[in-house]
Amino acid sequence: METTHRLTIVTGNGKGKTTSGLGRAVMAALSGERVLVIQFLKGTGYTGELKAAGHWNGRLAIRQFGSGCFQAAEIGSGTAECSRCGTCFRENRRPENRFALQAFECAREAVESAQWELLVLDEISHALNRGLLELPAVIRWTREVAGRVGLVMTGRNMPPELMEMADWVTECRAVKHPAARGILGRRGIEY
Repeated sequence: METTHRLTIVTGNGKGKTTSGLGRAVMAALSGERVLVIQFLKGTGYTGELKAAGHWNGRLAIRQFGSGCFQAAEIGSGTAECSRCGTCFRENRRPENRFALQAFECAREAVESAQWELLVLDEISHALNRGLLELPAVIRWTREVAGRVGLVMTGRNMPPELMEMADWVTECRAVKHPAARGILGRRGIEY
């Protein structure tokens, strides 16, 4: 009997989708698997997971595909806070930047390399929902590779077609979060 979940989806309007995907990545790496986290439309360069990935001796790697913040170094060191200017979000959503296509190509190459046992496709739903990736192509690829590598896909409003294919779907629902009271993300906690 097959006990391995080949496709896991973490979606919903609440916080915790990326955190859940990273948690699964850490658990797999602790079990000796080689894990690649591909972050779609993210390129901040100052998140805690990027700093931690270097300590995994090659068992856990993170690759970001997106526009970075011009203050990334200062935010990462704690000498500045994100001003919420939105520049990185606007740049990430511009189709001509091809960030989503580059991330998806990275996923394809990762499977073909046979170097990784688990891929976490963080925030892939945003690329799909914004038309930066074609859903039929992602579905076709997922069907082809799900038996060869474990997949975790995260993001809000995950297309129902992918959720139907999944072995495991978790929905994050907002119950209470400091952001609702205007409290911004905290270094070491949310980033």
